[in-house]
Amino acid sequence: MLITHGTVLTFGNDKQVLPDGAVYYEGDTIIEVGRTAELVKKYPTAETLDAKGKIIMPGMVCGHTHFYGSFARGMAIPGQPPENFMQVLERLWWKIDRALTLEDSKYSALVALVDAIRHGTTTLIDHHASPTHIDGSLDALAEAVTQSGLRVGLCYEVTDRNGAAGAQAGINENVRFIKKLHASPNPKLGATFGLHASFTVSTQTLQACKDAARGLSSGYHIHVAEDKADQQNSLQLYNKRVGERLQDEGILGPKTLVAHAIHVDAFELQAFKQTKTKISHQPRSNMNNAVGVAQVEKLLDKGITVGLGNDGFTNNMFTEIHTAYLLHKNAQGDPRALNGSRLIDMAFNNNAAIAEIFFPKSVGSLAPGAFADIILLDYYPFTPLTDGNYPWQLIFGMDGSQVTHTICGGQMLMQDRQLLTLDEQAIAAHALELAPAIWRRVNEM
Repeated sequence: MLITHGTVLTFGNDKQVLPDGAVYYEGDTIIEVGRTAELVKKYPTAETLDAKGKIIMPGMVCGHTHFYGSFARGMAIPGQPPENFMQVLERLWWKIDRALTLEDSKYSALVALVDAIRHGTTTLIDHHASPTHIDGSLDALAEAVTQSGLRVGLCYEVTDRNGAAGAQAGINENVRFIKKLHASPNPKLGATFGLHASFTVSTQTLQACKDAARGLSSGYHIHVAEDKADQQNSLQLYNKRVGERLQDEGILGPKTLVAHAIHVDAFELQAFKQTKTKISHQPRSNMNNAVGVAQVEKLLDKGITVGLGNDGFTNNMFTEIHTAYLLHKNAQGDPRALNGSRLIDMAFNNNAAIAEIFFPKSVGSLAPGAFADIILLDYYPFTPLTDGNYPWQLIFGMDGSQVTHTICGGQMLMQDRQLLTLDEQAIAAHALELAPAIWRRVNEM
């Protein structure tokens, strides 16, 4: 396929804006990026898609999400409104995840994947929980992912909050699914070993996870210091901060993805750096839960890979970028905080580095050898769009609502805003049938 006559934004290491640009790909891989006239001449028999002046750019990447939270939309939390993050967990998330069946888990993923395709997010890293239906839950999500055509990394969160049997079932589900993908690799499915958070995982369970993960070439996906309560628990029980505890336990490392890392100190930053642990920042979620603002620039200054996720919010990652740009300026009282260029590097280069934990080729850039994950946007700039100012054009002008075409691994998932792999109305209708029973189970807990 040769996509022609668009303004190409390459991102990646060789950042360019190419007027009247083109992208040629074969199978699931980009072969060449250049000017339309040159590539049409070079590939005269290729099937073509005329972008008609649209923006051509790589699909967006979400560094951390929770499909299972989809059915919380519009649900009234039983009892009094939560006053803090622990109450949010106990009254909302730790109830709704227990209410999910395997079918519910699959449809929580499907509605999120519809949203992702519509908004040009082609790679997502999910962190799943469904404590009453653990066995086979990652297969249920994988079925949804395969149906959608998107690229997703999966794991099951191991935790002690559902007893020893629940913790062991979570371990087994991670191991089973990782081995399944080793036996039958799929370029659109990835896996790692999920852990909930330090404050719900005992030393005994951590050791069991490490024993089970031995030989699987896997890292871990875990929440760290999202709230001060995580640090308080670790100091009280282990006389160590969370980052120190996880480093000592051998959980941190280049294949480990940490979500949030808000309440961390200089020692923990050094631990992340030394172990080459990667971190995902979720500004909308952090604001919603009133848990604080991550020290993103300090992490980046240390040379730590920090990407951008949504923690289960909508899969319009443009909105996550817009939020991050404003949040850090407001929080620091400094308009220079987290400048546009640095933020765009987080959303593309750093998220690509996170995705490399799961997938064999690059994402987040239009470059030869990268996955052909491509989106087209109805964005027609009324000021010059250049190599130097494209981050600010994206931050102030572009949005997922402008996406007209979504391609993942060379597969067209949406064309002229028409979904090709998922039936949005049918999925929404069936999810709507499932939701009342889920809400009823939540209210009965």
